[in-house]
Amino acid sequence: MFLETERLFLRELTADDFSDLFAILSDPETMRHYPKPFDQAKVLYWIDWNRENYRVFGFGLWAVTLKETGELIGDCGITMQNIDGQIKPEIGYHIRRDHWRKGYASEAARKCRDWLFENTPFQMVYSYCKYTNTASGATALANGMRFVGEFENEADKISKVFAISRDEWEGLHDA
Repeated sequence: MFLETERLFLRELTADDFSDLFAILSDPETMRHYPKPFDQAKVLYWIDWNRENYRVFGFGLWAVTLKETGELIGDCGITMQNIDGQIKPEIGYHIRRDHWRKGYASEAARKCRDWLFENTPFQMVYSYCKYTNTASGATALANGMRFVGEFENEADKISKVFAISRDEWEGLHDA
């Protein structure tokens, strides 16, 4: 799998991405909306889990790299998540802190949204985040999603849910 945007390449994660991904997922500020930053074992699991997702579903979280340098600055992609008791396709992302507020998460997430509707039969795609994670909520809104509700869960206390339907996505292209 290889996706391209104006400024980014998205590709499958490999074991060689461990150091770069560990720097992102172990950062307390980047992971403040998670129960805790990832340790080395959790990052290794994260890579393996995504590689299994590629095999089973044909998608997962992909490495986000800068076109200009090839530098890995995060991950973004689609995973099947439990959203209020139902398994649904969800777009998630982590971008290295020194690259925040440059539009990379939105750019990568838009590409993943488009890929999902162009390559799968799903009629809806979601993003969810801890209720305090306003940046992730803003990214979802910037990608044409709308707030559809919230639910309680153990990890986040309250998660906000955003979604866009296939029809709404098609309407973005007609506008």
